[in-house]
Amino acid sequence: MFIIDAHLDMALNAIEWNRDYRMTAHQIRQQEADMTDKIDRAKGTVSLPDLRRGHIGLVVATQIARFNQSNGNLPGAGWNSPEQAWAMTQAQRAWYETMVDAGEMVQIRDRASLESHLTLWLDETIPSDNKPVGYILSLEGADSLVNLSYLEKAYAYGLRALGPAHYSTGRYAPGTGLSGPLTPQGRELVREMDRLGIILDATHLTDEGFTEALSLYKGPVWASHHNCRALVPHQRQLTDDQIRQLTERGGVIGGCFDAWMMKPGFTQRVSNPASFGISLETIIDHYDHICQLTGNSQHIAIGSDLDGTYGIEQSPSDLDTIADLQNLTGLLAKRGYSLEDIENIFHKNWLRFLRNAWK
Repeated sequence: MFIIDAHLDMALNAIEWNRDYRMTAHQIRQQEADMTDKIDRAKGTVSLPDLRRGHIGLVVATQIARFNQSNGNLPGAGWNSPEQAWAMTQAQRAWYETMVDAGEMVQIRDRASLESHLTLWLDETIPSDNKPVGYILSLEGADSLVNLSYLEKAYAYGLRALGPAHYSTGRYAPGTGLSGPLTPQGRELVREMDRLGIILDATHLTDEGFTEALSLYKGPVWASHHNCRALVPHQRQLTDDQIRQLTERGGVIGGCFDAWMMKPGFTQRVSNPASFGISLETIIDHYDHICQLTGNSQHIAIGSDLDGTYGIEQSPSDLDTIADLQNLTGLLAKRGYSLEDIENIFHKNWLRFLRNAWK
C-alpha cells in the first residue's frame, strides 16, 4: 500500500552525517561500522532504496539548522549565527535538488505536481525501483530565517511547510522543554506564513506557543510528528485539548516512531526498545487514543522521524528499516482497523489535507 511519511530529516543525514542515501540502510550501516563521531552510527534505518521497497513514495523532507544551540546532539545544532544556519539549509536544499537531477527524487510544490506524482506511484505496471521519491520541503525550526524576507525566498524555491520551533530556545519560538509564547518575530513569521500559504507545523511548539500560533494563523495546520500526552506525559506530546483543536481545523497528526515518545519511562540513549516492549504496535495505542477522541480515523497518519539523530537503538524493536512500515497493515487489521482506516493512515489523510491546502 502506498505510504506518505510526513517527517524525515533526509538532507541532515546526507550532509552532516555524510550518508549517501542512494545506498541501502544496511550498506550505510556497514560503511559506518567503525565510526564513533555520531551517537547513532551504523544504526540508520532510512535510504532511498528502502523507501521504494516500502512503497513510501512521498515524504515531507526537512531542512534544519539551529542558531547557537549548545547541545550538539540535537539535529541541526550549533551554528553561531542565523546566517551560518541559513547557509546550512541551502546546502541541504542543494542535496535535494541534486537528487532530483539524478532522477532519485522529485519536488512536490502544488496540487498539479502532487496529482501527477500520485498517478505515477499508483501505476502498478511500473516497478517501484524505477520511481522517484517525491518530497515536500519543510523547515523544522525557523532559526535559519535571517529575517522575514528570507521566508519569501524559501517559498520561491519550494518551501511549503514550516514549524517555528524546535528544541529549547529559538529566535521565533521557544520549543520542546520550555514554556512561553512566540517571540515578537515569531508572531510576524506566522502572519507571513499565512499570507504565503505555507503550512503551519505545530510540532515542537510550547503549550502557549501552540495556542498563540493557532490563533494568529488561519490556514492549514498539521502536527507532522507527534504523539499523545495522555499516554506519554511530556510537554513534547499533544494534550487531548490540542488534538481536538487540530482536528477541528482539519489537521492531521503524524505518529512519531522515536521510542521515548511511544511509551513512558524510556530513557534516550540508555533504554532498550525491546526490553520496554516498544514495537510497531505501540504506535497504534496513540492512533487509538486519537480515534477515540475524534470518533474516526481521519486525523492520524505517519510522521516517522526515523533517522532523526537516532537509529534502530531507539526505534520500535520490530523495525529494521523504514520499509517495515508496511508491517503496520497486518497489525492495524488485527486491532480492528478496516481497509479504509488503514488507507487513511497510510496516505489518504495526508492527501486530503494537501488537496485542501493546495486548492
